[in-house]
Amino acid sequence: MDASMERSMGETCQGAAEEAAEVVIVGAGMVGAVLACLLGEAGVTVTLVDARETLLDPESVGRGQPGIRVSALTPVSQTLLEGLGAWGWMAARRISPYRFMQVWDAEGSGEVSFSAEQAGVARLGHIVENDVTQAALERRLGALVSVRLVLGARVTGLSELADGARCVQLADGRRLTAPLVIAADGARSPLRELAGIDVNAHETGHRAVVTTVRAERPHGDVARQVFLPTGPLAFLPLRLDGERHHCSIVWSTSPEEAERLLGLSTEALGEELAMAIGHRLGEVTVIDRAVSFPLVQRHAQRYVLPGLALVGDAAHSIHPLAGQGVNLGLMDAAVLAEELLAARRRGVALYDERWLSRYARRRRGDNAGMLALMDGFRLLFGTRHPALTLARNLGLGAVDRLTPLKRLIMQQAIGHRGRLPSSCR
Repeated sequence: MDASMERSMGETCQGAAEEAAEVVIVGAGMVGAVLACLLGEAGVTVTLVDARETLLDPESVGRGQPGIRVSALTPVSQTLLEGLGAWGWMAARRISPYRFMQVWDAEGSGEVSFSAEQAGVARLGHIVENDVTQAALERRLGALVSVRLVLGARVTGLSELADGARCVQLADGRRLTAPLVIAADGARSPLRELAGIDVNAHETGHRAVVTTVRAERPHGDVARQVFLPTGPLAFLPLRLDGERHHCSIVWSTSPEEAERLLGLSTEALGEELAMAIGHRLGEVTVIDRAVSFPLVQRHAQRYVLPGLALVGDAAHSIHPLAGQGVNLGLMDAAVLAEELLAARRRGVALYDERWLSRYARRRRGDNAGMLALMDGFRLLFGTRHPALTLARNLGLGAVDRLTPLKRLIMQQAIGHRGRLPSSCR
């Protein structure tokens, strides 16, 4: 979206006390942007609201040193982004495919390996910087005349109108009205709180330490994860300028250990990382700052109300153990768009909770199952009990030998779960 388009949209919004659309989406991150694209391509009038003041600069994204926050996008998410016309631009910038996965227990001999060939796909997924995906979606949004983007907007109120529609109040006095308002505004969603929807929150007791490294040996397009006594450590492969030596690091550990790691020099942190992964990639050099954030699993008690729906982290936030968080959110967006477009074709009001519940039924079970699975893994691999340590090592070895079970696990990991929306097939 060019600067002149942004200015004209901003002036239009400022000049109106009340602005109407068919859908208002609060939160223009990856999930909110995908949902706006899916609806906008079908001609639905969408007002997309975000607290950010500016868009990303597409000329700088995907250049030079990689962004510190990345996502492991599944082939199903890739299909969705291809259909939106975003993937080609992402691929021209920087995406890093991985064809293998290795998971092992640092306290034993248990190990399991997965390959794309075993899953019957060309690759298991891609590690992509969040900014690359975000910038590609922002470019697509700029081409959709039915989507209006409102930046620098803070939501202060939410009300229900007499006709069943909703009204979103902004801090600058503007009011946005629509039959349906969608919260895509993150794990601490202000809109979810304004709607009075409670969440079941579970403190994992972990913090994630993330950074970027260069390894002595090439990663070979392998995503590696080792379960340490202090928590799981992932080395996610990156390709930079044709090289295969860089990795994005996600180390989930105790708050005390996270604080210790952040206090290390880059040289000392590199040595710790190399040792933690068993020197499988040789020496490790940290090339970016290390940052940390708390890991809290949340699940909203309701996904929908009349005229309101939650998607992405506003509905559920998950431990990054399997890299499924953003993929679950993108699937929320695809399923909700499919249901809304079906309702629109049938003349059903978009605020109709009975129809919105179709989205909730399709997504809540899958999300709840993944949340429970990740919590189970975290507890199992976090224990130091000798009997459980032996059991999990034997279990990893058994999975590695049972090809049908491995294939089932891989189908889940690449996103082939349940009935996929048409945009993901």
